Amino acid sequence: MLLLLGFFSLKFILKYLVMIEHINVIDFTDCQRLFHGRGHAYENLSHVNVDWLSPVILITLYQAVDEVWLLTQAQALQSLNSECRSVQVQRRYEKFAPTQVLLGEAVDNTVVTENGLSYNIELGKAQNSGLFLDMANGRSWVCQNSTDKNVLNLFAYTCAFSVAAIAGGASKVVNIDLSKSSLSKGRENHQLNKLSKKEGKQIVFEGVDIFKSNSRIKKYGKYDLLICDPPSFQKGSVNIERDYAKIIRRIPQRMNPGAQLLLCLNSPDLDEQFLKNEVARECPDCVFEQRITNPDVFKESHLGKGLKVLIFSYLP
Repeated sequence: MLLLLGFFSLKFILKYLVMIEHINVIDFTDCQRLFHGRGHAYENLSHVNVDWLSPVILITLYQAVDEVWLLTQAQALQSLNSECRSVQVQRRYEKFAPTQVLLGEAVDNTVVTENGLSYNIELGKAQNSGLFLDMANGRSWVCQNSTDKNVLNLFAYTCAFSVAAIAGGASKVVNIDLSKSSLSKGRENHQLNKLSKKEGKQIVFEGVDIFKSNSRIKKYGKYDLLICDPPSFQKGSVNIERDYAKIIRRIPQRMNPGAQLLLCLNSPDLDEQFLKNEVARECPDCVFEQRITNPDVFKESHLGKGLKVLIFSYLP
C-alpha cells in the first residue's frame, strides 16, 4: 500500500515538473519571465508564473498548491542558475499577496537590468515588484524611438518608460501618475541610471490626477510621443473601458502633428479592436501603425487575452 502511494506521489510530482521542461533560458543577464502559466497555454499550470529578478527566482501562485510540489519546483528552479541566492513564492490568492522565502536568503530589495538599464525591485512589500516584465519590448521600442522627442508618460508608475526614453535620447519626459510614492520610486530608477541631474530640465514628475489636471499636462507640451499604460481598473480613479476615450480625445490638444502614440491595454476582457475603435471614434486623425509583440515566453492560449501594445501616428 505504501509503495502504491509512493508511486502515485511520484507520478503527481513528475506530471507537474513539465513546467521546468518549458524553461529554455541560457542567458540570465536580464530580468525576465521564465515561465508564464497565466496565459493558459500549459495544461494544469495556469495558476503559476515564474520570474528571474536577479538574484531571486520568484514563483507567483494564483491558487493554493500542494506544498511538497511547491518545494520540488523551487529546488528544480534553483538548479537552473548558479547565481540564484533566493527562491521566493508570492501567494496572490491570499489577502495582501504575501511573499515567503522557500530556499536561500531573504532578499526584499534588488536591482535588475534590462537592455543595459537598471531598475529597483521590491519583494514582499506590494503586489507588484515595480517592473512589468511583459512590457520589455515596449520599453525597447521607446528607447529606439525617443531621440530628440518631448515625451508624455501617462500612468508612469515607477517610470521605467521614462528611463528608456531618456536613455534613447529624449529631449524631455513628463511623468504623470496619481501615486506620488510610485513617482518617488521612479526618481530612484533615474538615479540608478545616473539620470537624476536631468530632473527639472529633462525629467518632470507630476503626482496629479490625469483626468483632472489637463492644464498641468499641457504646460510642458506639445508632445512628440505619448506613452499610455493605464491599469484596467483602479477603484475610485480608473475604469479603462470607460476612461480611455477621455485620454484619446485630448490627443489634438497635447500632441504635435506627426507624433507617435504607444497605447497599452492590459485587460483580458478587451481585445486590440476595442482600442482601435476608441481611437477611430475619438481621434480619427490617428493612424494605426503596428502592434508590438510581447516577449515569446508570454504565450497565450487565446489571442487577445494578454497585454496589447499598439503604435499609432497622429497625422492631422
